[in-house]
Amino acid sequence: MHKAIVVPQAGGPEILRYEDVDLPEPGPRQLLVKVAAAGVNFIDTYKRAGVYPMSYPFIPGAEAAGTVVSAGRDSGFREGDRVATAEGGGTYSQYTVMDADVALPVPAGISDETAAALMLQGMTAHYLCNSTFPVQEGQTALVHAGAGGVGLLLIQLLKAKGATVITTVSTEEKELLARDAGADHVLRYEGFTGRVRALTGGTGVDVVYDGVGAATFDASLASLRTRGMMVLFGGASGQVPPFDIQRLNSSGSLFLTRPTLAHYLLTPAERQWRARELFDAVLAGTLDVRIGATYPLSEASRAQADLEGRRTTGKVLLAP
Repeated sequence: MHKAIVVPQAGGPEILRYEDVDLPEPGPRQLLVKVAAAGVNFIDTYKRAGVYPMSYPFIPGAEAAGTVVSAGRDSGFREGDRVATAEGGGTYSQYTVMDADVALPVPAGISDETAAALMLQGMTAHYLCNSTFPVQEGQTALVHAGAGGVGLLLIQLLKAKGATVITTVSTEEKELLARDAGADHVLRYEGFTGRVRALTGGTGVDVVYDGVGAATFDASLASLRTRGMMVLFGGASGQVPPFDIQRLNSSGSLFLTRPTLAHYLLTPAERQWRARELFDAVLAGTLDVRIGATYPLSEASRAQADLEGRRTTGKVLLAP
């Protein structure tokens, strides 16, 4: 037996239970991993709340780093190897079974906590600016929630590409974090469209990276230049309701996409490319990974509540 968080049914963060569960066994091409750190992400809250169809009860979490305790046949890993993933299952636990195909070796010099913090949000930031809308030097991007886990990493990656970065935050503390990450302009959410237009000489930005969702969607569209791209990659404030697609036409032949990380990790080569570039940047000192809060596993409900209440900055981790 070991301890894990269990979601018995759809509901708020208060329904999460800290329970004894059976210790899983790895099958062929699987690993039993002792979890050192598990990431807390908005997708975990969507699944808990029933936004995404789930079979209850279940153990939440897809992101973790830790040490291989037992390796199944043909896994390619050995006991004692350090691994991390953004594509696991049941990572809100002391031990988790991980498919070897989605496990990434953690290089020396990278802590388990940093590795866990880089998996989902780091690879999200990477695919957003390298694949969904490949930013070019001289372009301008609007990044919402600039002090969040994705936001802080995305700002740094965009600046490394030579982009001008405008970002939104809700507090002075978060503004300082976004500026430290390299943001050129930091705005509050209220009336941000007018400020974006003023900063771009009335043109608008080339791309908006929006993980906030319902509360910012309309104003984000209004912040784009002609033929600009709206990248809606999350819904921290709620899901965007259906809308008239003709708005994209009348607003300037805009592009709109709703990507998800799984579709940008389709092959081992793609997965390894993203992880390698992120790990290399951390080791080179050009990418700073901010871990804003670490909660004991038993306090997963508080961690999710704080994340949903936008009371966190940077990465939120659980420590089993």
